[in-house]
Amino acid sequence: MMYELRTYHAMPGRLPDLNKRFAEITLDFFKKHGIDVVGFWTNELGGSSDQLIYMLAYESLADREKKWHAFFTDKERLAKFAETEKNGPLVARLTAQMLRPTPYSPMK
Repeated sequence: MMYELRTYHAMPGRLPDLNKRFAEITLDFFKKHGIDVVGFWTNELGGSSDQLIYMLAYESLADREKKWHAFFTDKERLAKFAETEKNGPLVARLTAQMLRPTPYSPMK
C-alpha cells in the first residue's frame, strides 16, 4: 500500500466551506472513482487553524494516477466544484506527500 498525505491551506475564512464541500460533494466523487479515504483531520494544537489534512490509500502509484485522472476529468465534479467557488477559491495552497510504510509500521 501507498498513502498520500494531503494538506489544504484554506483561504482566510473559507475552511468551513472547504469542509462542507468535502462532506457533501468530494467524498461522493472519491467513492465514485475508488479513492480510499483513511481519515480527515484539522489542527487542534501545533499547527495552523486554516488547514484540512487528510490521508488516502492506494495499491500503487499507478493506481493513484488512474484514480486521480478520473476524478480530475469528471465533468459533473468540475461543475459542482465550480459552484462552491462562485464567491472565490476555497484553497490557497495544497501540499501532497506520497508515503510508503516502513517494514515495521502497523499500517502496511
